[in-house]
Amino acid sequence: MEKDQYYSIGVFSKKTGVSVRTLHYYDEIGLLKPEKHPGSGHRLYTERDEMALQKITCLKSLGYSLEQIRAIIKESSFDASLIETLQKQKHELERKQEEIGTALKAISRMIGLLKEEEEIDGAVFMSLINSIQTEKDQRLWIEQNMTKELADRLFDKPEEEMAALDQAFIQLAKEVKRLAGKPVDDPEVQEMADRHMKVSLQFVGADALSAFGSINEAETEKFVDQIPSPYTRQEEEWLERVFEYYMVHNEISFQ
Repeated sequence: MEKDQYYSIGVFSKKTGVSVRTLHYYDEIGLLKPEKHPGSGHRLYTERDEMALQKITCLKSLGYSLEQIRAIIKESSFDASLIETLQKQKHELERKQEEIGTALKAISRMIGLLKEEEEIDGAVFMSLINSIQTEKDQRLWIEQNMTKELADRLFDKPEEEMAALDQAFIQLAKEVKRLAGKPVDDPEVQEMADRHMKVSLQFVGADALSAFGSINEAETEKFVDQIPSPYTRQEEEWLERVFEYYMVHNEISFQ
């Protein structure tokens, strides 16, 4: 019978590409326990350990935790009973994939904005990121309270158009913070309100604003709460008075 070939932990680490520190940890938690030299107590690895390590690495690549792997690795073969576990893992990876996709989207848009703007107010910057991160919930609300077609139109815009919307939002936010506290009938304040309204009509559309106006206030507040504001409470209250004045004096209504 052919004798097992033994490898020291250093040689086994180089052979498998797994660090010595990780091998130590796997031994400590009982996930991969090599034989020990009877005299020195040094770890001795065999081809069987390499096969076990391959299983561990494979299951880790599927997103399983070490605790889950500890239970699975004991099995010498697998049958349909593993399907439920694999399906759960699939759903978890899909959830993580969606989170990563959202994060990449936010990062790409912020990189583009910083290249254009060079400097962005911290509250505005975080508001934009949070808005991107909550797009899924915003979209669901619009589908449930208005139409899927409207949700598609608002959230499936080309990247260039979304970038232009982000820039417009930043510029308007700068104006709001600069003008906040001035009388609502100040010409510069009302000019800002007019630009704000025109941007909203350009990117959202009169039909969408009208649809928002027809929904009861409690439901509308649920939607607004999903979109983090870059403004302080005082700025919010001032802006509300500014638009009330603007709507009345321009005879605009979205009810």
